[in-house]
Amino acid sequence: MQEVTLIGIDLGKHSFHIHGQDAAGKGIFRKKCTRKQLITFLATFHPCTVVMEACAGAHHMARFLMSFGHAVKLINPQFVRPFVKGNKNDFIDAEAICEAASRPTMRFVTPKTEAQQLVSALHRVRESLVCDRVKTSNQIHGILLEFGISLPIGRTIIRHLPSALAETALPARLIAILERLHAHYKYLDEQIAEVEKELVQQLNVDDLGQRLLKVPGVGPITASLLSAELGDGKQYGCGRDFAASVGLVPRQYSTGGHANLLGISKRGDKNLRRLLVQCARAFMQRLDKHKGILADWVRSMLTRRHSNVVACALANKLARIVWALAARHTEYHAAPVPVGT
Repeated sequence: MQEVTLIGIDLGKHSFHIHGQDAAGKGIFRKKCTRKQLITFLATFHPCTVVMEACAGAHHMARFLMSFGHAVKLINPQFVRPFVKGNKNDFIDAEAICEAASRPTMRFVTPKTEAQQLVSALHRVRESLVCDRVKTSNQIHGILLEFGISLPIGRTIIRHLPSALAETALPARLIAILERLHAHYKYLDEQIAEVEKELVQQLNVDDLGQRLLKVPGVGPITASLLSAELGDGKQYGCGRDFAASVGLVPRQYSTGGHANLLGISKRGDKNLRRLLVQCARAFMQRLDKHKGILADWVRSMLTRRHSNVVACALANKLARIVWALAARHTEYHAAPVPVGT
């Protein structure tokens, strides 16, 4: 086993499949084991490179195996798929992980810390609660519309639903149903407020998060998620790489030496991309209150491009700014307008 230099692990919920190979790429062993057997096996194995797909449980397992002295790498599953040979099974998947990790140009995912995973979990819970709140609000609107009552758009009317119902003649059983939905809406509102309070508390002790709050348009929710997903930013070579990973750069379909740029690629974390676009729109809505080179650039773009295009372009710029703050440990300072312009 001393000749083994690379181990690929196909992760599962209860069973794990391992493929080990030497420096020349020759397979040395295959092994199926439980979670406990895997930890016992790798705890006594000599230090080597362990590769896994970046999926559920991968970040926790990566931190655990790094404590044993192994060098752990995570790969995006879409980069492993082309290396699967023949019919798919778990052992072939583990071999494909080793094959993908052997490529010199392969891109890897940086393992998250426990704190980063906790913040990411809070954001996923908040996103789910917000979706449920919107669904409950739409259901209330839809039920009332069936009885000829059209409520104004917005969350304020839902909060004051009992007073609105008192002004209309509706069946008692229908009012009971609507009151039940209203109670559920208020519960979701309270849960979202508590989650956001936790995110703000975490942000108050986060150095990067505090620096990100100084970026125009960036609020506590976006700053918290950026801090958790970006980390120190060293996994990206430049700001454009980070913007590309979020899907805010043009998608290419070029051939024969002719460059053909399409709309944004929409790759990566769609929630993070959506928040960056919302930050750009918030900046654009208060454009008259902003000064500097960035504000002048947005005004210039709006004279010749649609506002949606400008919002995506500004979100791209914000992503690059955010990367620079994280990777270079600097603070944001708005560049003034040059004298004489």
